[in-house]
Amino acid sequence: MKYLVLFLLTTCNLFAQESKILERLVALDNNGKIWYNIDGYSITSEVFNYNFDEKGLNKIFKKHSIKEDDIKTKDDSVSKNNIVVHKTEKLNDKIIQRNSYYIIENSDKKITAIWFAKTSIEDFKMQRELTNLIIENKIPKSNFVSMQTNQINFGNRQIELSSSCYWTFLNTVQCPYFGEMNWSVHYSLEDAKESVENQLEMAKSRKSGKILSEEMVDVEFENIPTKAKKVIYDFTGLTGALAGMSGGKTLTVFYVAEKVRENYMSCVMSFWNNDEINSETKLPPLLEKVMKIK
Repeated sequence: MKYLVLFLLTTCNLFAQESKILERLVALDNNGKIWYNIDGYSITSEVFNYNFDEKGLNKIFKKHSIKEDDIKTKDDSVSKNNIVVHKTEKLNDKIIQRNSYYIIENSDKKITAIWFAKTSIEDFKMQRELTNLIIENKIPKSNFVSMQTNQINFGNRQIELSSSCYWTFLNTVQCPYFGEMNWSVHYSLEDAKESVENQLEMAKSRKSGKILSEEMVDVEFENIPTKAKKVIYDFTGLTGALAGMSGGKTLTVFYVAEKVRENYMSCVMSFWNNDEINSETKLPPLLEKVMKIK
């Protein structure tokens, strides 16, 4: 009986750990290449019809720019034979992207490659647990979103959207002339704050546009009183893709991180000056669904 109780407790603890991941995880299957969003990570998994041998592995290494002198290890906590590579990439003077590649020999003796990318501190425990969930096909269908964006799961709240909206990336939705936003659910408020700060730093480092103003403003985000960083970028005279697609001259962006419905959320919301802006709320329709300016 003692061993049975221990087994049950261990099973419950493992399930609890997995369920915490599944509470934050969103996935999208795009023709066999699966995208995941959790804790501000960009994650992809893909199955390749290559044997798990030198020839097949070299093809994966080349695809992901993994060099011969990059350190390659095996992670014994991953349930199948694997090679793991950790690399960093300097995006600008302040931001470093951390990449982890889990290259797995799957049940068909072919290769499954899982790539984790993040600009803040990595959570290797989460990476290993999610890798096992992926390669053991244990991610429920309920965690997958549709390519259609008529309804989105926004931190465990279902939001109805216009038929004109579409994904530009997982958890990044654009509604022409109605606004755009990206979001992620994190394991801590500190991680959510770091995510929006890094997005702001990346925006500042780009050569297109200049900052007209930057200030903290009082808002209600998902009915929670908080503060957001409001930045207005000027694209006047620029003909680049970002400005050209909209025809707008200024882009207003709100950066916010807050605890919402027991979730720690990061969210970046934006709109152009020629979007359909409500004269009373000072926001376009998409942003009105999640935020109010006080």
